[in-house]
Amino acid sequence: MRRTVITMVALVGVLASTGVAVADTRNVLQRDADALLDLGAPGVLVEMDTPYGKTKVRSGYGDTAARTPVSWQTHFRIGSASKTFVATVLLQLVGEGKLSLDDTVDRWLPGVVTGNGNDGTKITVRNLLQHTSGLPDYAEYLDFLRTPEGFEADRLRTFPAPDMVALAMRHPPKFAPGTGWSYSNTNYALAGMIIEKITRHDWQHEVRRRIIAPLGLRDTYLPGNDPYLPSPHAVGYQRFTVDGPVIDATVMNPSWAGAAGAIISDTDDLNTFLRALLSGRLLKPAQLRQMRTTVPAHEFDRSWPNARYGLGIIWIPTSCGGYWAHGGDIPGFKTRDGISADGRRSVVITINNDALVPKAGIPPVNHDVSVDLLEHAFCGTS
Repeated sequence: MRRTVITMVALVGVLASTGVAVADTRNVLQRDADALLDLGAPGVLVEMDTPYGKTKVRSGYGDTAARTPVSWQTHFRIGSASKTFVATVLLQLVGEGKLSLDDTVDRWLPGVVTGNGNDGTKITVRNLLQHTSGLPDYAEYLDFLRTPEGFEADRLRTFPAPDMVALAMRHPPKFAPGTGWSYSNTNYALAGMIIEKITRHDWQHEVRRRIIAPLGLRDTYLPGNDPYLPSPHAVGYQRFTVDGPVIDATVMNPSWAGAAGAIISDTDDLNTFLRALLSGRLLKPAQLRQMRTTVPAHEFDRSWPNARYGLGIIWIPTSCGGYWAHGGDIPGFKTRDGISADGRRSVVITINNDALVPKAGIPPVNHDVSVDLLEHAFCGTS
């Protein structure tokens, strides 16, 4: 019997470069969106944009109690996909001669990165954007992100960026700057602080002025301390352990994520941003080359084998080449995205739960849950 979930399709265009027919494109995306429900997604919305139009599919529920679908225009927290916006602003400042990627952190934030072996005189801006600084990740030490009780107690609390950096400085670095790779939200908290030091405006102001306004991203928001999502939006579900309860995490002060992950957007706007970025509308050629200069990101090998990290962007190989991406995970929401190397085809996926547990009898996948969908979207396989 056909599964009793809500599925709807809005379709315009074709996957022309692979010769896949319109119906096949729709069917493959819908099948892959449906498959995410078995892996634990409450609801899914996928949008693929090409020069020939847009394809949107959805599956499951935006509100499981009301049994209503994810809105076609749903807003969601994009988590670490915010890092690509922040890296773009810093690279614009590099292109304007306001700073160099080889400047040390201490050059702009003297005395901020120090203690327990952390040394801002040896870490460069490039190290921050590429996660080669070795700095500990403050998010690993935020206890409220570990339990439902802690989350309920502190979900509305404000966590300023300097406090997040200070929390990280209580712990030793993972390696000497430039000698390894390790993902750390502390890097982007510092990137946001450097933007403010240079421009005398906070990073949110500069993202609005330099990216959101020029691209007309009407559904992209910098929430600051505001814990609410704009309508329409799905319920953001979260569990903190595999066998723990699922809670409604929709309302949350995202200040703790800051420049590392606080932005709210929708699938239309994220696709627009990615296409503008990779087609060269936001960065000068030299800075776009720097963004796309990558190093191995072995921490990601289990999720995305052989992934490489540039400056706020990830290269993920596929059977037909690869794509640029930067997903995000934040309580209540999982964002995945991708854009072809030429900037012509992009895909955004939103799932309204960040901690997926497969349904009974469904084995967990041995890679990120988005891999198959994005492989099919970019390579046209079925």
